[in-house]
Amino acid sequence: MEQKLKYWIALNFILSDSLKSARIVTQNFPSVEDVFHTPKKDLRALGLAEEIASALSSPKLLARADLEIKRLEKIGFSVLTFADKQYPEYLREIFDPPLVLYYAGKISTLSKPAVSIVGARKPTPYGRAVAERLALDLSARGVVVVSGLASGIDSISHWGALKGGKTVAVLGSGLERIYPRENLPLFEKIAENGLVLSEYPLKAPPLKYHFPLRNRIISGLSIGVVVVEGTKRSGSLITARLALEENREVMAVPGNITSELSWGTNWLIKGGAKLVNDWEDVVEEFPSPFKEEILSKENKKRKEFPSLSKEEEKIYDLLLPDTLTSVDELVDRSNLSVSEILSILLNLEIKDLVAHSPGNFYQRKL
Repeated sequence: MEQKLKYWIALNFILSDSLKSARIVTQNFPSVEDVFHTPKKDLRALGLAEEIASALSSPKLLARADLEIKRLEKIGFSVLTFADKQYPEYLREIFDPPLVLYYAGKISTLSKPAVSIVGARKPTPYGRAVAERLALDLSARGVVVVSGLASGIDSISHWGALKGGKTVAVLGSGLERIYPRENLPLFEKIAENGLVLSEYPLKAPPLKYHFPLRNRIISGLSIGVVVVEGTKRSGSLITARLALEENREVMAVPGNITSELSWGTNWLIKGGAKLVNDWEDVVEEFPSPFKEEILSKENKKRKEFPSLSKEEEKIYDLLLPDTLTSVDELVDRSNLSVSEILSILLNLEIKDLVAHSPGNFYQRKL
């Protein structure tokens, strides 16, 4: 198996940046070893560029792959190849599946239904709140949240998902070249509790063109893609287009029509993407039996919802899941005193229905 892995890694060194060449190779060689036993002129005859054919014929390539395998063993990361049974079936279906997937974390994370959440790198407070809540709500119900570890909506979605369940991050660089660098703690947290993937060699830099290519993996792993904020030229719209090409569901959170960051999502909705208000809108697009299983558990949970007094119900209804509400605002809107409000909020906290944030702010959990 290690011998075969060496050939796959060597092949990926040369072809991870050239999807067309990877397609030519996989269509013409039933066994990965055969590529390296084929004369350069025959590789050229298949349509491979001179530099790629020369690189595949280099005797140094397999030695470099051996060093990569030793490095993987040393740092505790692993690799899946397209020939492996554990290679995710959803990803296998796309037009240009990656030849290999370097990974850190638990590969079993891919066994559950997944949804991608992507969006702006500099989101509004509204976008941040929606992404975190949506990721938390979905992950808490057994859905794996996939995103790209980028700044903004990606990172927020990962953190939200980690609060409730599992998440998968797909990189546009190697596993030893985390980008952006400030997300290294997030990478480590996901590797510990979820899964981080990359099709690129361990030390591959975060080259600009890697990220559009990376997006096909994000959408390819998922049942559907949810876009939370994006401008006209947002990379999130590339992910949405790829999702359509891969026959995935495309969904979007509506935004303020005066905000530039709402242009992309509102445009998607106008073009037929499903409008998403909450996690249920996402799960409704799941195929059977995933949808029925999740909704059935949710209905059972709702039947077990704690009983509330009239006052508790009133305050609970005034709280929102994606917005912090101050005690002063609750006093103004409920005509109850501060002491009465605090007593009710304490009861709701004990029942695990609300969360308390610094500064005497509260929000609904369920």
